[in-house]
Amino acid sequence: MSDAIPQAVLEARYQRSFGRLAGYLPEDREAVEEWLAGLVRTAADSTQDWSTAVKRLDALIQRDGTVRQYVTEMIEQVPVNCAGPADIPQLLACLDHIGRHAPQYAPKGKRNFFPMSALFVHMMETEAGEVAFRLTEFNNALRDILKEWCDHLDSPASRTVLDKDTGWLSRDAWREFRLDDFDIPDPHDEYGGFKCFNAFFHREIKPDKRPVDPSREGIVSPNDGKVYRYAQVTSPDDRFWLKAQSYSLTDMVRGRERARPFVGGWVFQSFLSGADYHRWRSPVAGTVSRVELVPALMFSETVRPDPTAGTYSQGYQASVNTRGLVFIDSDFGKQVCVMPIGITEISSVRFAEGLQGKRVEKGTELGWFSYGGSSMCVLFENGLIDRFTVPNNDPIEGDPDGGAPIKVNARIATANL
Repeated sequence: MSDAIPQAVLEARYQRSFGRLAGYLPEDREAVEEWLAGLVRTAADSTQDWSTAVKRLDALIQRDGTVRQYVTEMIEQVPVNCAGPADIPQLLACLDHIGRHAPQYAPKGKRNFFPMSALFVHMMETEAGEVAFRLTEFNNALRDILKEWCDHLDSPASRTVLDKDTGWLSRDAWREFRLDDFDIPDPHDEYGGFKCFNAFFHREIKPDKRPVDPSREGIVSPNDGKVYRYAQVTSPDDRFWLKAQSYSLTDMVRGRERARPFVGGWVFQSFLSGADYHRWRSPVAGTVSRVELVPALMFSETVRPDPTAGTYSQGYQASVNTRGLVFIDSDFGKQVCVMPIGITEISSVRFAEGLQGKRVEKGTELGWFSYGGSSMCVLFENGLIDRFTVPNNDPIEGDPDGGAPIKVNARIATANL
């Protein structure tokens, strides 16, 4: 590991680290350090063979000198007074351990719901880490590990963390996450009737808690969350939103022709925290003309210093992260694209069945994120939006995390009729 860094500097860096401001990681840095030290000890004591995906990452590191160099260096560049793996075998052991366990509920301050974000938090701050998490083969190998973890979270073995004493169905969690607003399959069951952790995470909300805006001209939010920002775009290749970032319609929708209808239109981006409702819905009535999943980066941030990481980096992530594309030919005669974006271990974008070619109404479910917080973009074709009905946010000059709260199915804009 690299030389020690003053604690005050480490604390300041952690407070602007990926996920801390977004609520992914504990407010208390010492909680992360304690958790990392415990993870390394626990993983070292495991006698289990590594999972198939972890073994594949090990094989990649052994055969690919470039991957091996940057992964080695990002571990070595972590300050010596930070906890974490000391070498590649310890890193692999930690990844294997994470993939076998569902997140535990914990009170605010000490909680660590996002184990891979915590594992990588110091490595992502290093020069080598900036490169490593952009390496295609390394990123793909991490995606395979996340897929194994998601499979575990989809299995009955993962629901033990839902217990009513100290788990996600405990009294404290029930109050914090307003579980009275949600459909609990069997409130008397030990695990609430949920078949797995992910079934709990993307649980259904009671319809009366998210009524659909009834007006003809109303365009609704596809998700719960906070406004990140909305902006008008003048060309398919505009660099907008964040300075010095390649953030364009062409990058977002993967092609100039696809981007063309949205030139002169609007991009509306919002952010979902880990506690938000994670199913997303159609903002307009119309017909789904195209559905596409874009597997891409997961643990990469914008290169320039980002004092909020989890929020400033959202513009960058909309162009490079794993994301979904749902194009809707709306009843207004204009096109809308709903773009759910995966962030870190929350790269599981899942679509509702049979969307392609389907007629949808305003508020029809389009899909969900499995575990974690995420970001959502909605692109509106030129001429569709008359005005937005929620306040804009300025993540550059203002508070990047202080956007107005939005609720799924509630109006965010008025259409030109």
